[in-house]
Amino acid sequence: MGFQVKRGEIFGFLGPSGAGKSTLQKILTGVLTGYRGAVRVNGCEVRHRTADFYRGIGVVFEFPGLYGKFTAMENLSFFGSLHGKDLIPGETLLEMVGLQRDGNRRVSEFSKGMKTRLNFVRALMHRPGMLFLDEPTSGLDPSTARQIKSIIQHQKEKGTTIILTTHNMHDAGELCDRVAFIVDGTIQALDTPDNLTRGKTPSTVTYTYRQGEKEQQNTTPMAQLSEDTTLRRAIEDNGLTRIHSKEPTLEDVFVEVTGRALR
Repeated sequence: MGFQVKRGEIFGFLGPSGAGKSTLQKILTGVLTGYRGAVRVNGCEVRHRTADFYRGIGVVFEFPGLYGKFTAMENLSFFGSLHGKDLIPGETLLEMVGLQRDGNRRVSEFSKGMKTRLNFVRALMHRPGMLFLDEPTSGLDPSTARQIKSIIQHQKEKGTTIILTTHNMHDAGELCDRVAFIVDGTIQALDTPDNLTRGKTPSTVTYTYRQGEKEQQNTTPMAQLSEDTTLRRAIEDNGLTRIHSKEPTLEDVFVEVTGRALR
């Protein structure tokens, strides 16, 4: 199954570990060239890429490829020298991810989250029109993950095309315009998160209510709420103690479509 990514779109590959997501990223970025079929990025067949190919893309692999003996600024300066064109200043990049006070520290002293943030902005320094992100929030605390996702959304607003691979269904649902479910190297579904979840596993409502001295719990399909006499009675008797709805998630749909869990 082939696919195309529109300019300015965030396109996500969603699948469990070992599904082939990172391998696909390596093909798209020219790291692996022994593939069958055709792969074109920015109009270039990846097999025939030149140095100009890498000036148009930014790549963030899951494991940072930084030099531990260099400071943060020295890392940015070195990698910037490989691009040889108008770059975002290192101070600006560090400020984007809250590392402005750590520019002169060796990267070997950085925490994993700090390295992830530095690795992320390293891919932005040459203002690429396309970003490849492999598990960009993996292992990050919620605050740092939110910071990275905010930058990703800002890049999209600027018109950057972003291809993201992840097994985190929250990230995919929050960030992506479209997602592809991939298992064993095969795309098994491709659509917007909203279209994939709509019409699949029905939404339900779970509620608890008092019945005498005990508390009971019921779950009812959303479409059948009007027929639930127990819920109606609990409301009329002011006995309802808790109620919440559950809509299908991307993970629910992934399991339904592929028969596999994301983890």
